[in-house]
Amino acid sequence: MEELVRLEDVREAAAGDTHLLWAAQGQQDGRLGSGVRAWRHGTALAVASPDLSGRDRLVVEGGADDTAHLVRQVLPALGPTYRPVGRAALIEALAAVIPDLSLFPTFYWMETSAAPDSPTAGVEWLDEVQVKESASLFDRFFPDSFAQPDDGGTHRWAGIVDSLGSGTPPEPLAVAADVWSSADCGFLAGVCTHPEARGRGLARSVCGFVLGELVRRHGRAALMVHGDNRSAIAVYERLGMVKRPLAGAQVVSP
Repeated sequence: MEELVRLEDVREAAAGDTHLLWAAQGQQDGRLGSGVRAWRHGTALAVASPDLSGRDRLVVEGGADDTAHLVRQVLPALGPTYRPVGRAALIEALAAVIPDLSLFPTFYWMETSAAPDSPTAGVEWLDEVQVKESASLFDRFFPDSFAQPDDGGTHRWAGIVDSLGSGTPPEPLAVAADVWSSADCGFLAGVCTHPEARGRGLARSVCGFVLGELVRRHGRAALMVHGDNRSAIAVYERLGMVKRPLAGAQVVSP
């Protein structure tokens, strides 16, 4: 087993896998993200990222045997808060041979390397006051979102500010964040639309705007979505994003 301490070595070992590159949280100066560690064994690569999108993640890829060996070596040192995450078939194989791992439901990693061809009229990057105003959207309609307007880990928020109807003041009706982005991959999260403004294509416009900005800045953009969130998946697919199934596992005490 070899620990990789340089971003360029992780890039080489990742062989273009966007999920691994995102987990590395690479910086423009060639460093790994704060607290990130990476290891290689045979065909396997594991990247440990603390508090990334609400979780301590151990993103893995490679042959099942090599990956199982690597996870057995590094997971005890990282601690039980770290969750192996990767291709659904690979994580299922790990859970079958590592007794302390319990599977989570499949979800999707979605990505694109092309800026969406989508209307973005009315979308803008929100100023500090507008970001604070958008916090009420999450308090009322999406309190479980890992990305929140008052979360210091977010980079910037985009949204559509408009009135719900005659006589009502303008407010953020749909928002999305550029958050946890790395040098190699921009990341979209925190998508929220006011229920009374749904059905107007606002979420698609906001997401298309942010994805376009991320692709132009980072070369590619990605997000994660629950497997049963069919409406959101349909929006992202219309924006040109391609999905692949992922799974996660958690260490369960005997």
